[in-house]
Amino acid sequence: MDIHRNTLVYAAYAVFNVMVAKEVNDLVQEPYMDEPFHIPQAQAYCRGEWDYWDPKLTTPPGLYILSVVLKKVFLFKCTIPILRMNNLLLNLMLPPLISHCLALYRSDRPPRSLIQPTVESIAISAFPIAWFFSFLYYTELGSVVFVLATILAAGRGAHVLAALTGAASCTFRQTNIVWVAYAAAFGILQDMRRRRTHSQVSNNSNEPVLYDPMALDASLSDIPIILFSVPAILPSLIQTIWPYVVPVAGFASFVFWNGGIVLGDKSNHTPTLHVPQLYYFVAFASLFGFPVLISAETGIMSLIGEVTRRMFGGTSRVITSVALTGLIMISIYWFTIQHPFLLADNRHYTFYIWRRVYLAHWSVPYLLAPVYLACAWAWFLRAGKHQTLLQTLLLPICLLPTLLPTPLIEPRYFLIPYIILRLQARIPNRAVVFEAVWYGFINWATMFVFLYMGREGVGRFMW
Repeated sequence: MDIHRNTLVYAAYAVFNVMVAKEVNDLVQEPYMDEPFHIPQAQAYCRGEWDYWDPKLTTPPGLYILSVVLKKVFLFKCTIPILRMNNLLLNLMLPPLISHCLALYRSDRPPRSLIQPTVESIAISAFPIAWFFSFLYYTELGSVVFVLATILAAGRGAHVLAALTGAASCTFRQTNIVWVAYAAAFGILQDMRRRRTHSQVSNNSNEPVLYDPMALDASLSDIPIILFSVPAILPSLIQTIWPYVVPVAGFASFVFWNGGIVLGDKSNHTPTLHVPQLYYFVAFASLFGFPVLISAETGIMSLIGEVTRRMFGGTSRVITSVALTGLIMISIYWFTIQHPFLLADNRHYTFYIWRRVYLAHWSVPYLLAPVYLACAWAWFLRAGKHQTLLQTLLLPICLLPTLLPTPLIEPRYFLIPYIILRLQARIPNRAVVFEAVWYGFINWATMFVFLYMGREGVGRFMW
């Protein structure tokens, strides 16, 4: 019964998305926002003009090459609606892909058919940032699909395939090299988990394994034990990671050839230390993912109680929480960046959030410091409940090189880390329904505003 239900929900999701795509193309007939850069570039490639490149583009040509491939295979034309449809097709690939990723993270059996993704995977695919850009010609969907494919392949031990899909993901966004590293590390941890299981089943205590306790049971004293267990697994570690030399070497060659990681308009995208980006991501994840946070099996009050205990359960924890809050405040003071683009364009929601919340009073950013800390603890408790310590720490470690150098606050930059974070949290079925309704409401509101409330032409509001 669940199999047929899942197929029907997936079919309904696909049909609804096609209807939305038609409405978008009927009402937004000209390229919008970043599309005037992406669409002409893709159309030039479709005409075989491989030497043409718009110097204002800041991302590699993976999206345009994918459009040419689809044109050759399916005889597509490179019109605006067809190019946008490329991303719609990628969005419809997300539910099966996410279903398999969820099964991997949870050590469950994956769906037997690609047309039977779980309802939970469909809900995650409708995550507002991913869903909205499924109807425009942007790089987000291709980036997400190839990164998730890389994680899935690496987690299953197919490291050569993971290296290839990881290299492909970097042609959509340069920073995806960080998520290739995440996939490689995740794959190693999965290999180690399988080795531990095999060792326990075969009673072979001599086989070297990586020490990796469950996240919520771990303490600082476990860190040295983890480090001391690494040398024993180095031979198998090297055997696992060698395929990833391909994307790493390709990325290094690109940086050398380009003179840096930034393509195109380097003046407005200069890497700058922007520590509060980490806090904005925590706030972003908590706002969009609050159905996930409050869905603990023992209820929201239990989560609040556990966060309170972690922050204030004893003198040492109070001192630690006060110190961390102070460090957050200091980093907000010294490293907050107001990028010129942030207040230069009032067609983005970040314009209004920054102006009406963060600039409402000088104290607001500092008053949010303990909120950031509490939300970070909540996510650690939700993600770490069924994961090992290293699995849980991988994401925040990879967030550092991804977000810290980024001066502009842009919700699209949070898309991949949020989906990875969401994959790590297990929630009951009733919470999945709540999550789907929450995403659906946001999607309805943002698409309604985009299509019907903005001024025609260049005055439409979007993420």
